[in-house]
Amino acid sequence: MTTVCVHGLGYVGLPTAALFAHNGYDVVGFDVDERKLDRLHRRDLTLGEADLEAYIVEALEEGTLTPSATVEPADVHLICVPTPLDFEAERADLKYVLSAADAITDVLREGDTVILESTVPPGTTEGPLREALERSGMRAGEDFYLGYSPETVLPGDILHELRANDRFVGGVDEHSTDHAAALYEPCIDGTVHRTPDATTAEFVKLAQNAYRDLNIGFANEMARIARDYGVDSRAAIALANRHSRVDILQPGPGVGGHCLPVDPLFFAHDSESLDLIYSARRVNDGMSQYVADILEAELGSLEGKRVAVLGVAYKANVDDTRNSPGLKLAQTLKQATPERALADGGLALDTRVADPLVDDESLDLVSVDDAVADADAIVVATDHDVFRDLDPAAIRGKMRGNLLLDTKGTMDADAWTGAGFDVVGL
Repeated sequence: MTTVCVHGLGYVGLPTAALFAHNGYDVVGFDVDERKLDRLHRRDLTLGEADLEAYIVEALEEGTLTPSATVEPADVHLICVPTPLDFEAERADLKYVLSAADAITDVLREGDTVILESTVPPGTTEGPLREALERSGMRAGEDFYLGYSPETVLPGDILHELRANDRFVGGVDEHSTDHAAALYEPCIDGTVHRTPDATTAEFVKLAQNAYRDLNIGFANEMARIARDYGVDSRAAIALANRHSRVDILQPGPGVGGHCLPVDPLFFAHDSESLDLIYSARRVNDGMSQYVADILEAELGSLEGKRVAVLGVAYKANVDDTRNSPGLKLAQTLKQATPERALADGGLALDTRVADPLVDDESLDLVSVDDAVADADAIVVATDHDVFRDLDPAAIRGKMRGNLLLDTKGTMDADAWTGAGFDVVGL
């Protein structure tokens, strides 16, 4: 039985470890977080995806997946650790990747395979990672195999995407590519694509996310222009997309999550050729202020008003708040009342935030009922199903005002208008 050691049991590493454990591999999951390991030993998983939790627990119960606080020798080492971005310096922080490499060198054997899955700047596998691993005295491509294969899963549907999505695999040489591809091919339903080298595979992952960020940035710019002309942006986009060569995404209050707001800037690590990528980032990052400006225009003034922001998860029907547009909007609104107005005795804007799917004591969240009580406006920042199920008439009865700003375009505008709301979208 081939042995696999997965380094990092985060939202990607843990499901990946379970995938191989269910496909004939003996898997050790290594992590430095003792609390995480303790929860796994107690089968205490709160991932928000019941099928994924059951899948992981089954692997733990069968003994094919073993959580560990120590790195074990293995035929294959998978690195699934975070790679934060220093936004100011526009440099990826590779300390976790290099720390994993240092741990692997202590147990690396001739004939082993090392695969990096973390999102990284192009050249990381061939450069810093290879250099760190070769401190073992062995040579990549000669004594051990080294490759890269990025994860492409989406929170909320991780198990399906882990098994169904295509894979891109590139190694430091042809044999490394073959060894990495051979690991994934029996375990997934998607196609394993061999790239010319590891750097190309790294580039592909960033290109995919940069494309989506650019497309959303274009949609957001179309929404801003459409408002200037009195055009319904979503209706216009839907018609434009009737052309076979046009596929515009939808506007919204910004871009959140762990990938799209971050990954495109990894291109700047060793390149000064970014232009459109920066433009898209500026447009998408500026949407929170744009939404605040729409609110002010619709309400006449934000001073003394009360606004309910519904949704701080970065996407529908999950509890993930990383880089949340809703949280950024709430922060923007909380800073919206000018200090001069307060000095003159004016009242600050009262912003209340609700998200029934998010359980985070560090966030100042209230119930939907408390958020809308005596509110002048509601801003829908996340398209949860639970928000679409709200009763417009009941909500209207709790409010002082009647503005609904639907930044996601998913609420039933006719139903809310019928209940006495002024419905505004992007």
